[in-house]
Amino acid sequence: MENRAITVTQLNNYIKGILENIPPLRDIYVKGEISNYSPNRTGHVFFTLKDEGSLIPAVMFKYDLSQITFKPENGMKVICRGRISAYPAQGKYQLYVSEMTPDGVGSLYIAFEQLKAKLAEEGLFDERHKKPIPKIPHRIGIITAPTGAAVRDMITVTGRRFPAAEIRLYPSLVQGENAPADLIKAIDYFDKEGKCDVIIIGRGGGSIEDLWAFNNEALARRIFACRIPVISAVGHETDFTIADFVADKRAPTPSAAAEIAVPDAKDTKRQLLNVSKRLESILNMNIKDRRVRVKELASSRAMTVPRSAIDEKRLALSALDNRMCRTADGILHRAGVKKNTLCAKLESLNPLAILARGYGAAFDKDGKVIKSISQINSGEVFTLRLSDGEMEAIKK
Repeated sequence: MENRAITVTQLNNYIKGILENIPPLRDIYVKGEISNYSPNRTGHVFFTLKDEGSLIPAVMFKYDLSQITFKPENGMKVICRGRISAYPAQGKYQLYVSEMTPDGVGSLYIAFEQLKAKLAEEGLFDERHKKPIPKIPHRIGIITAPTGAAVRDMITVTGRRFPAAEIRLYPSLVQGENAPADLIKAIDYFDKEGKCDVIIIGRGGGSIEDLWAFNNEALARRIFACRIPVISAVGHETDFTIADFVADKRAPTPSAAAEIAVPDAKDTKRQLLNVSKRLESILNMNIKDRRVRVKELASSRAMTVPRSAIDEKRLALSALDNRMCRTADGILHRAGVKKNTLCAKLESLNPLAILARGYGAAFDKDGKVIKSISQINSGEVFTLRLSDGEMEAIKK
């Protein structure tokens, strides 16, 4: 037995060689549901493909993963193309996936829904970010293919509705893998230089593959960041792209975009005429009211008999003068009476008045009043003040 025994590695490599040499297993299509989806830091992903009764480990390398247009997720039903081989280190066989498509729903549709959900969650579709379309733009920037019905329709409708508007066309790719970069370049041209008042970006109708350039994430973010209002006009009324959701205004068709971008000159003229008539009517009414007022003033007594009005004013002025004089006399009289009363009170409190009745006051050498003989000593000089002067005295 020892001579016939092989190592585990030899066995696993043997099984791997058998699997890889079975032609049907070299290029096989397997459908199932994704579970245990686990991206690796190197960019590879490992997952399990399962159905109701079984499962198989699977791996998809970074390069192959970058070629698909949607993001695989757990629970998603897919069809995988690849080869069956063994991984000797773990002793298991697995599916090496090279291509993957959704089972039942197109990959482009899934990619569209995934990007739509991502940008919506970031707030790029919120109405609060939408810039208003100018009511009367002077310059219209159009980004589309230089030929075809779409550009002709936009130019025709703009010229018919508002001939005063200047159209600036930036020819751009609108289909293919290079189209998003070209469309972004066109927006940069208009936005950085402020070369227009509103931008229309779009193309005519087509399949989802034809319109796919307008579902590009980089283009959506550039439209969102544009300082100039953007109108998206991609395809027909039933076509929706990411550009439609992120733009400031969505038009169902390129022709409708032109109608949104510019006013109808006839309607504008009609509105101006209505405003002009209303202003004229208001002005005439004001003039009429002023004339009535002037007529009333002209027929008033002050204008017809001015001397009588002046005489009345003179009498009123004279009456006011007399009243003022009487009031002033009364004030002065009361002030005089009050002054005399105060003077009498002050006079009654005047110490000199007491001296005038024959009294005197004694002061020591410091000028303080001597109220008692005990305040000075015998032989001490003090001052005696009388009504008509002072003299010195000595206490005995």
